[in-house]
Amino acid sequence: MLDAAVKALTQILSPPMRSILWRSIALALVLITVLAIGLQRLLSWLATSGEGWAEAMLGPNFQTPLNVLSWIVSVAAGFGVVFGAVFLMPAITSLVASFFVDDVAEHVELEYYPAERPGVALPLGVAMTEGVKTALLTILVYLIALPFVFFAGVGFLAFFIATAWLLGREYFELAAMRFRPPAEAKAMRKDNAAVIFTAGLFIAAFVSIPIVNLATPLFGMAFMVHMHKRLSGPRPELIEPGRKTSVPII
Repeated sequence: MLDAAVKALTQILSPPMRSILWRSIALALVLITVLAIGLQRLLSWLATSGEGWAEAMLGPNFQTPLNVLSWIVSVAAGFGVVFGAVFLMPAITSLVASFFVDDVAEHVELEYYPAERPGVALPLGVAMTEGVKTALLTILVYLIALPFVFFAGVGFLAFFIATAWLLGREYFELAAMRFRPPAEAKAMRKDNAAVIFTAGLFIAAFVSIPIVNLATPLFGMAFMVHMHKRLSGPRPELIEPGRKTSVPII
């Protein structure tokens, strides 16, 4: 697993990947700006008009918890675009990855697995559907965890764990679906849930680093291409006589 992470880090800075890197960064910056501004506007509305609407719907008995929630939302809105950019980065990378999944995977397969059958490019609609689903689920989970940010860092831990699970899940399935039907790719992910979650921790750590995290789609995809190859094992026709077929993951 460490070897796969090092290979992914090394390759995203290689000349063949630079064009993809700059395009993914440009797309990520546009999406971050648009969505962060939208989030700031939404939080501002929730802190003002939203509180009155919720109290009218729930009744006066909910006034105190609504006031507390309104205060939390007001603080969040005060961070504005900066808060939104940090908060939305994992969701943004999910969307961006759906556009460049095959470009990245093809470079990894060509450099490290030239003797093996190359993967089949995913239809853009399938890749985007997976990216949108992961992005929406990420935002939902983060919104649930948001109130706990103010309690001894519990929310940040929840963010990190959720990011590891969500991004590890998406990038692995995208890598696997180049070689398997979607249902089989998802089943393989479930069968190797612990390993893939552990690999997702690497991606969660990467996406937590400001500026560097703009390259998350390339790192995450390249990393999971290697992980899928390791979990799949070597193809029988490529195994040398007398060589063991077990493949170390760590």
